[in-house]
Amino acid sequence: MIELLGRTFEYLQQGGWIMIPLAAASVVLWTLILERLAFLRRLRSDDITVDEAIELVRSGALHVDGEGLRARVLRNFLARRSGFARLDVDILRESSMREQKGLGKSLAMIGALVAIAPLLGLLGTVLGMIETFQVISIFGTGNANAMANGISIALVTTEAGLLVAVPGLLLSGMLLQQSSRLETQLQEDMVILTRVVRRPSCTRSDRARFGSACDGKVVRQPNPIEASREGQVA
Repeated sequence: MIELLGRTFEYLQQGGWIMIPLAAASVVLWTLILERLAFLRRLRSDDITVDEAIELVRSGALHVDGEGLRARVLRNFLARRSGFARLDVDILRESSMREQKGLGKSLAMIGALVAIAPLLGLLGTVLGMIETFQVISIFGTGNANAMANGISIALVTTEAGLLVAVPGLLLSGMLLQQSSRLETQLQEDMVILTRVVRRPSCTRSDRARFGSACDGKVVRQPNPIEASREGQVA
């Protein structure tokens, strides 16, 4: 382990100071990638089915098991459910939009770091070539040891930039694809659940509490003036 750390430190020294921001970008990039992979995997695996989601909406249960995408949306929705169909549709859509924003979290930063890594490597290449030409202008081409440092900087930084960017680019594309699939699933689920919320299977207690609003109907309150006029006409 100590030997591996020594070789890593020696490798970083060969690249010069440009390896410091390159290493920092690599650490941040892989931290974000691993976090997104774990998050999206949990949304896919630890989830409830569509039938279970429909049953939970109809039963009005407050406890939802799982940390999947449907489970998170329903847990947020059921905790704030009002009992009025039209208002509940808006609550359901707001819960869906909140989870939809989370699907694309950090993906823009990952893409930016993937693009920055090879540019930092290219910057190291330019700095290494400048140093090499400065040595040549002073000592000529006969001093190979003096030119080795500049060439080392140019090659090592280019290699490090590509080593960071290539796998990062592949995983970034995979994360975008998984996020897009979950977003499509969320939109399809919202179409189904919105219909269920608009036409719920109301219990007797729900009808006693909310009346016709339980079925999404708007109850028009009678106007006292119109009622008195109708009484006079009668």
